[in-house]
Amino acid sequence: MIKRNLLVMGLAVLLSACGFQLRGTGTTELAIKELDLSARNAYGETVTQMRQMLESSGVKVYTGAPYKLVLTDEQENQRILSYAGAGRTGEYQVTTVLNYDIRGQNNLDLLSDKLEVQKIFMHDGNNLVGSDQEAATARGETRRELIQRMMLRLQQLTPAQLDQLQQTADARAKAEAAALEAAQKTEAETPRQSPLELPKQ
Repeated sequence: MIKRNLLVMGLAVLLSACGFQLRGTGTTELAIKELDLSARNAYGETVTQMRQMLESSGVKVYTGAPYKLVLTDEQENQRILSYAGAGRTGEYQVTTVLNYDIRGQNNLDLLSDKLEVQKIFMHDGNNLVGSDQEAATARGETRRELIQRMMLRLQQLTPAQLDQLQQTADARAKAEAAALEAAQKTEAETPRQSPLELPKQ
């Protein structure tokens, strides 16, 4: 028994040394320590849980932070995978897609991407209440997984990478402003044609 316990402990130490972590037990510490957070649905479950996750990971979430995570759009679709007829059990799939932006100074877009999570649940035509609970559970699980994946995306970002993205965005915005100014100047300097005068009858 002692040998088995020592073996299990040894394997756990070995795996953790290799960087292996059980799902849900790893650290969620971020290199970004300050972040603004907003969403189209400002009081929705996703943005509320995302804020809680960020704060529990040591991130100060406040308006006016150097970088901003914007949950631009969240869409949920449900479809039948298999259907066995009225009053019978069938498989349903719920898919949630979350589009997001990371913005920097002057509200410039630094990064835009999306996350997609799918879950399958059973629908029992003879137990509608239980089926509704199954669907609600599946939606809750997709939301939690979306937030976990977002945290993993954020973990991969460093302040240095964000600074580089900010410089690129600044240069792009400057070039676009210069091009617009040049176009306006050209238009202003182009002589206007006088309206065509028709000869008097």
